[in-house]
Amino acid sequence: MLRYFVRRMAFLVLTLLGATIVIFSMLHLAPGDPIDLIVGPNVIPEVRENIRHQYGLDRPLAVQYLSFMKSLLHGDLGNSIIQHKPVSELIVERFFVTLELSLTALVISFLISIPIGIKAALKRNTVTDYALMALSLIGISMPTFWFGLMLLYIVAFKLRLFPVSGYGTWRHLFLPALTIGITDAALLARMVRSSMLEVIRQDYIRTARSKGLPERVVINRHALRNALIPIITLLGLRIGWVVGGSVVVEIVFARPGLGRLMVDSILARDYPVVQGVMVVLTTCIILGNLVADILYAVVDPRIKLK
Repeated sequence: MLRYFVRRMAFLVLTLLGATIVIFSMLHLAPGDPIDLIVGPNVIPEVRENIRHQYGLDRPLAVQYLSFMKSLLHGDLGNSIIQHKPVSELIVERFFVTLELSLTALVISFLISIPIGIKAALKRNTVTDYALMALSLIGISMPTFWFGLMLLYIVAFKLRLFPVSGYGTWRHLFLPALTIGITDAALLARMVRSSMLEVIRQDYIRTARSKGLPERVVINRHALRNALIPIITLLGLRIGWVVGGSVVVEIVFARPGLGRLMVDSILARDYPVVQGVMVVLTTCIILGNLVADILYAVVDPRIKLK
């Protein structure tokens, strides 16, 4: 396990290195100039060049990247060009807002998808199965932002059951978390159904039933644990998707999270902030995959980490 963990951490570092190269290149090669947002387009060239030199934007791209990586290795993400604050400080202010939303949405998605997937598998090729899978197909097809807007209009604006926007209480958290959770549960439910169908055909399930065990015990103790193995593998990927999906949802519900910070920084061409946020999000995705791989072996001891 230790050797596997070390190898995965080395792979994490290499992946992050590749991600920083892509992120840095795309940002700096994109059209637009942050200097225009700082001093405006009508300032004399001398002032523009002085400000460009002050932020190091006049140096070659490769030199800027090496400087960025040197600071990153020391835990320094730089300073915001627009807000004139340390990037790490801006990220810390917003990170827990996004983390709260992502974890809540993940819990909602599993609470919805696992019962639906199990029910559909046990009622295979019946009206119940077809209805549940049709609902999941609709959920997969719905754009997250559209579903969020519908919840806002119907539940918050028309019925006035929850606030339209804001942050601070569970009432502000519920609708955005439900938006991500339901759309994510649609895919997970189909995965749970497929995995359960494969497991309940196994010999040990027939043996458990032949012993006279209650169906609830057979499903929960014997079938579900083995059916969750591929779901746990998917969990790491879903962590990244949920964190990434929160970007759009935070805009729709006006939540002050990393997604809102990144979008505002992209529009402002605030390179250090965008780079810092993308590094944090990429790290979350990679760590999610690492956790999923480790849990894969914990759930099924027969699996060896080679």
